[in-house]
Amino acid sequence: QVQLVESGGGLVQAGGSLRLSCAASGRTFSRYSMGWFRQAPGKEREFVAAISWSGGTTYNADSVKGRFTISRDNAKNTVYLQMNSLEPEDTAVYYCAADLKGWPARVSSDYDYWGQGTQVTVSS
Repeated sequence: QVQLVESGGGLVQAGGSLRLSCAASGRTFSRYSMGWFRQAPGKEREFVAAISWSGGTTYNADSVKGRFTISRDNAKNTVYLQMNSLEPEDTAVYYCAADLKGWPARVSSDYDYWGQGTQVTVSS
């Protein structure tokens, strides 16, 4: 089993920044890829960013390119999502997920474990 706990969400004004963290426990963190997804009210869950087991490969959704950066610290069993230049459209619950296959995926069904989510609200 893998347990994932997100933190760092909150309320921020448009143009501001937040850094989300996702702490993992259970199995060997460095063996699996990690992803961030988000879900706004009334919308489907969507891909935000993903990172390979080594951190050497990352993917970002077009909507966040140039603004969001995913990273990981395998020594701390933690993955991060640095979010800059936030927009009201970024308001959502953000979830981290673990994929035991080790290669970053953009599809939510590829992920094996999920956190409980953290709310991000961007005011205009």
